[in-house]
Amino acid sequence: MAAATPLPEDPQTLVNGLCTRHLPHPPTAVLGVLGYDERLVASASFSLERSRPDGWEYRNALLDRLRRITPHDLRRRVPARTAVLLCSRFGEPGWTTVDGAWMWGLRDACTLHGLRCGAYITLTPSGWRILGTHHGGRLPSATTAPGLLGDCSGAA
Repeated sequence: MAAATPLPEDPQTLVNGLCTRHLPHPPTAVLGVLGYDERLVASASFSLERSRPDGWEYRNALLDRLRRITPHDLRRRVPARTAVLLCSRFGEPGWTTVDGAWMWGLRDACTLHGLRCGAYITLTPSGWRILGTHHGGRLPSATTAPGLLGDCSGAA
């Protein structure tokens, strides 16, 4: 059986932090790296829209961003940091084949960079959701930002 995905203790704060830092608008992916204490220590956002989802290309894009924002943990016996991915997209909040490609890409990129593979989060107009769990909320969403930031859809 596969290892369980570590879930953040406070997913709402994590989602708010990623959205505040990057103001993601569809289609944007936000990659976050959490330290041992679950604080966000590095992050990057980018757009990678494809007509057909390709886990290999997603993996390579994620691995490229990981190499830019944080050193690898390949010499550690046990990974000390965790990568999470938030994908802002239009559509329904449920699982899609694109989500499956992103999830595979995240897991493989984490393995190749020596990180734990953490939560995969979708951000849609109806709110956010950690796929595979019951964690989610209405705010932030793909069309709003947390707090007083205003509209998330116009910033990059």
